[in-house]
Amino acid sequence: MIAHLTECATMGYAPPQAIATSVKNFFMAQTEINDISADSSLVDPEKDILGHANFAKYLADSICKMTFPEGFVIAVYGSWNSGKSTLLNFVVHYLQQKPEEEKPIIVPFNPWLFSGHENITRRFFEQLQNVLSKESSVSKGLKERLADFAAIISDIPLPYAQTGKALAALLDEKNKDAAELKEEVEDTLVQQQRRIVVTIDDIDRLAAEDIKQLFRIFKAMRNFTNVVYLLVFDKEVVMRTVADTKEISEEAYLEKIIQVSFELPIPDKTSLRRLLFEKLDNIFYQTPKHQISQTRWGDIYFQGIEHFITNIRDITRLINALTVTYPVVKDEVNAVDFIAIESLRVFCPKIYSIIHQNPHIFLGDVNLSIDELKNLLSTWIAQLRDEDKQPVKNLLMHLFPKLKFILGNTYLDEKQELEWREQLRVCSLEIFPIYFRLSLSVGELSNIQIKIILGLAENTEKFRNYLIELAKQKLPNGTTQARVFIEQLENSPEEIPVNYIPSVVEALLDISEELLSQHDESHSILAFGNEVIISRCISQLLHQINEISRFELLKKVITQGKALPIINHEIATLKEQQSQYGSDKSNYEAKWLVNAQHLKELEEMTTKM
Repeated sequence: MIAHLTECATMGYAPPQAIATSVKNFFMAQTEINDISADSSLVDPEKDILGHANFAKYLADSICKMTFPEGFVIAVYGSWNSGKSTLLNFVVHYLQQKPEEEKPIIVPFNPWLFSGHENITRRFFEQLQNVLSKESSVSKGLKERLADFAAIISDIPLPYAQTGKALAALLDEKNKDAAELKEEVEDTLVQQQRRIVVTIDDIDRLAAEDIKQLFRIFKAMRNFTNVVYLLVFDKEVVMRTVADTKEISEEAYLEKIIQVSFELPIPDKTSLRRLLFEKLDNIFYQTPKHQISQTRWGDIYFQGIEHFITNIRDITRLINALTVTYPVVKDEVNAVDFIAIESLRVFCPKIYSIIHQNPHIFLGDVNLSIDELKNLLSTWIAQLRDEDKQPVKNLLMHLFPKLKFILGNTYLDEKQELEWREQLRVCSLEIFPIYFRLSLSVGELSNIQIKIILGLAENTEKFRNYLIELAKQKLPNGTTQARVFIEQLENSPEEIPVNYIPSVVEALLDISEELLSQHDESHSILAFGNEVIISRCISQLLHQINEISRFELLKKVITQGKALPIINHEIATLKEQQSQYGSDKSNYEAKWLVNAQHLKELEEMTTKM
């Protein structure tokens, strides 16, 4: 169980299971896990984690004991997923625990269920009548009068705007019969011994006209003695929704409806942590405790994840993500690492994508210099908000020992790879891809990745090594990240500074044979092969420098015996172009990669190789 994560343990893991088994386990898990979503409201105060139960108990006591001359409206304000519905459930629980002589009649009403296609006013009175008709303690007279009143309301035609006006007319005593009936209902309610508590949730989900129609009911029924309305909603959302109320301010608009209001407090970090761990327990309930290192989990949570858990909404986002992603890999990944990686996906998606697309930076041997790696990491971290930078750095260093060596100046023991593999850690080259099974593959490299790659362009060897790493990264469509980069480069050759072009072209020619040896697995019969793409890219780049420089660079490459297939392809293309123009070729020479004389020299050089 992961709830307390309190036992240091050896990190032995069962061998990985096949993906088919994991998928099967995923569907089985869904039937076994209860209350997996942080969005699910609680009903039993005994399960209170956020400290709402005491307030709910005292509010229930007040509702039963307070005296008021007419209908009374109480509101509890809270943002989405702050626990409003849970609080409402707790209040109802305590009201239902009252002695019989004190217990109120509870009328639950959720207007959101009828919004947009039902007359909310009509449904409200139907619900009130339905609940009261089942109560033996309610007098027959009240039931009859309320039924008559509901019948009148039900006769009011749609649309809602007209309904609201008609209701106001009825209850403002402009209709004699309705006004008399309303007085009879009021008189009967005064004699009613049991208090009526109407609980209303999800007001903030309603459209503006539906909210106003609901509020008109409360305002018009102000004289209904012994009736308490308990509302829970997001105040800011409701005020924005009714912001077109021109006669008064939104704040004043609510004050005319609501007599007493409370703000639901933001839970403290300890309460949030307790709630998060309880929700995590529902997902990781089959993970043996001995597979969890308390020390490592503590470091990752307190130094990284906790920073992002600031409210219940954050918990909901993370738990909902893990509910979907973890079951299909649960026997093949380290639970602590997976929570950390998913936290990055949810709260820092840019960093998550960078990790996913650049495994050679985070794993394996240190191919680039320490300064170069630091510069890359600094560029990535710079994209984050200032307050997120250190927690993200902490997570990255705990997940990837290579980065801890770079950023934290610690000793890197690459011989630990076998241990990481056994522990199913994300820093294992073999295990790493499993963590991203449910990640959407990105075909194009991001702008920041392009800039990072081009930042190495002044050094031919480093640029070539980076391209080789990209060539090893296969995409689902059968191509490689190296080809994706070359295609994007070919579309924007001006991205490379002119003084870098020789080293970039040389690097492309250096690795061209390696790229050409990789068969493009795309199945389109008209798709261009790697040879065409590389040749076009090199041609586009060479056109950015003068003809003499192009010629000298091609001579150098041919002399070194590199990239002959590409050179031969380019020479054949140039010969075909130049043969087409005959005596008129002088008008086209400026567009050629090299002039006729230089082309002849290059061709002679290649035949001697």
